This record gives sequence, structure tokens and C-alpha cells, in this order.
Amino acid sequence: MSQGMYLAYDFPLLSTFWAMLWFFLWILWFILLFRIVVDIFRDDAMSGWGKAGWLVFVIILPFLGVLVYVIARGKNMGRREIEQARAQQDAFDSYVRETAGSGGRPSHADELAKLSKLKESGSITDEEFRRAKELILTDSAPAGARKQPESATPGVGH
Repeated sequence: MSQGMYLAYDFPLLSTFWAMLWFFLWILWFILLFRIVVDIFRDDAMSGWGKAGWLVFVIILPFLGVLVYVIARGKNMGRREIEQARAQQDAFDSYVRETAGSGGRPSHADELAKLSKLKESGSITDEEFRRAKELILTDSAPAGARKQPESATPGVGH
């Protein structure tokens, strides 16, 4: 128990640097390998036998297979990835448009239904309901934008 353990002496800074470098290169290797496998499956122009051949080549002889694949087909890997990203974006945009509806103004029937619910819940009075209904049916400007005629009140002089 009297002997101290010198970890820094057993594993100096340069060895730590080289170990980290090899570790990150190993991770980059697997990222490249998986991207190539995904690209093999993504390519619609390649036949099933072609895909099987490339997969066997990349799995059995990984370093040589990846090197040959990148040289032979690497130029179009980015193009295929961009095409897939655009297709996903188009699908997402169409889904949002479909979910949001036409994106335009709601129909008169929808507005009247909402107005009716507000009246039934007691949020608006009968007079407010009547004025809003007129605005919807006449397709006029909102009440704040249109000058309302003043009603004559008895006993008030002009």
C-alpha cells in the first residue's frame, strides 16, 4: 500500500492524444460505413443484385469496399441525399397545407357557427350577434373600420 500509482506517468499526454485521435477516426469510419450502406439502399437506379453485390463487398472487405464505392459512386451520393431531403420537405409542406386547410378565410358557414356558439355561451349579446351576423352575410368590413350610424336618443339636442 506504500506504493503510489502514477497514472500520468503510465499514460502520458501524447499517448492520450493518439488514443483520442484513433477513437475519433474509428467513429468517423463507422459513420462513413453507415452512410454508404444507407446510400446503397437509397439508390433507386441500382438493381437488387447490384445492391446485394455492393453490400457484400462493403461488409466482407470494408476498407477496400468503402474506398471503391466512394471512388465509383461517391459523386452522386450528395445528389441522392439532396433529392431525398427535398422529397421529405415537399411531403412535409403538403401535409402542413392539408392539415391547415386552404389557408384562406373561413367560410361564412364556419363563421356563423362560431358566432352561434359564442351567443349560446353568453359571451356576446343578441345585439352583438345581430351586428356580427350582418357583417358576415354582407361581407363588409369589421365594425371598427366602418362608421356606424348613430341612433337618435330621445331628449338629447343636436
